[in-house]
Amino acid sequence: MLSIAKGILEQEVKDIEVERQRYMAETCQPLSVPSGIQALQDLCRELHHKIDVIDEERYDLEMKVSKSAKEIEDLNIKVIDLKGKFKKPTLRKVRMSADAMLQALLGSKHKVSLDLRANLKQVKKEVKEEDKELRDVGDWRKNVEDKAGMGGRKKMFETEA
Repeated sequence: MLSIAKGILEQEVKDIEVERQRYMAETCQPLSVPSGIQALQDLCRELHHKIDVIDEERYDLEMKVSKSAKEIEDLNIKVIDLKGKFKKPTLRKVRMSADAMLQALLGSKHKVSLDLRANLKQVKKEVKEEDKELRDVGDWRKNVEDKAGMGGRKKMFETEA
């Protein structure tokens, strides 16, 4: 693959050189150096005039490019400013019933009453006696004072027996 790539690069270099030679032959006439001083001066004046014309074109193109670059920079600054000005609002949580949600999604013509609690089964909570005793412990300080010392231990055994 490297040898193929090397061959392609060499071919491109040759093609560029051929294109350059063709362009130079079209645009530049072969230089014929005149033998007299007057003819040489005329040739120099002509060359200076061509250089001036090309310099003017180069300057004009340079000004156009710099003007375009400045305009692009200004537009980029405007875009950045506009992005910064308009912040996306934070979405708030809205409490909605199922009916209101359906109405918002499907339009006002579609009215369906969804009573989601109608199909739920009722459950009765049973309270065990042990849980009741644990909840009725009351003030822990009083409980500790009752059980403190031998009198407390005696009470504990008397109540259980």
